[in-house]
Amino acid sequence: MSLDGKTIFMSGGSRGIGLAIAKKCAADGANVVIAAKTDKPHPKLDGTIHTAAAEIEAAGGKALGVVCDIRDEANVKQAVDAAVQRFGGIDICINNASAISLTPTSATPMKRYDLMNQVNARGTFLVSQTCLPHLMKADNPHIMNIAPPLDMNPKWFKMHTAYTMAKYGMSMCTLGMAEEFRGKVAVNSLWPMTSIDTAAVRNVLGGDSMAKMSRTPEIMADAAYIVLNQDAKTYTGQFIIDEFILGETGTTDFAQYQQPDYDGPLMADFFIPQDWLDKSVSKIIQNPGYEG
Repeated sequence: MSLDGKTIFMSGGSRGIGLAIAKKCAADGANVVIAAKTDKPHPKLDGTIHTAAAEIEAAGGKALGVVCDIRDEANVKQAVDAAVQRFGGIDICINNASAISLTPTSATPMKRYDLMNQVNARGTFLVSQTCLPHLMKADNPHIMNIAPPLDMNPKWFKMHTAYTMAKYGMSMCTLGMAEEFRGKVAVNSLWPMTSIDTAAVRNVLGGDSMAKMSRTPEIMADAAYIVLNQDAKTYTGQFIIDEFILGETGTTDFAQYQQPDYDGPLMADFFIPQDWLDKSVSKIIQNPGYEG
């Protein structure tokens, strides 16, 4: 397996899961385009497109940071054009950018509803659509969405209908485009079994206590690397869980992805069916808000 010389167009990616995936691919010699909004340092968030590009190149790849708001059609086209001009084409599209607000219906302002649906569902569709003409020319083209399995249990909707609708919009892009481009471009979703220690977890979802019960972004990077090396003509339409694909390909040490000096239960991510949690190699607990 190798991604040497492949060009990856990634939405978001200046930090967290996206950056971890970018650096994993860069270690093979991949070219990575980080299309994100963070051009200048943020007071509460680590990383910009420039620091991400530096880390990618330090890992062994080539990088291009492009300021891009994936809600803007012209902006996305400009970013894709810049990627093609710099690297000659696009082999892989990773829809990593996402917006989250875990609010009930009565407490979700329409501005926040619009943001989530524009970034998650519409942004994934737009970035994929814009990359497709270039992907169709690639040898082993992949679209990978950081999106969950489509488990239609009402418990995933009752606490944050707007967010679930927006996130499942990304998953429906996987479902539909995989069939539309079967045999030509692989389209898959990748999702973590547990919460992942990112800025969203520390600043929005649960703070340091939840971060302690989370795995590191490297588990998603290692899983993504396996997915992106599959035969695009046959490996498509999959809703992949990081732990499962790693286990299927020989990984047995999942403690490497846990926080140092912590051996307690891990927190399940959203949208993971209970019977999938029961198959985990680790002790994983469901968030109490989703039990029952």
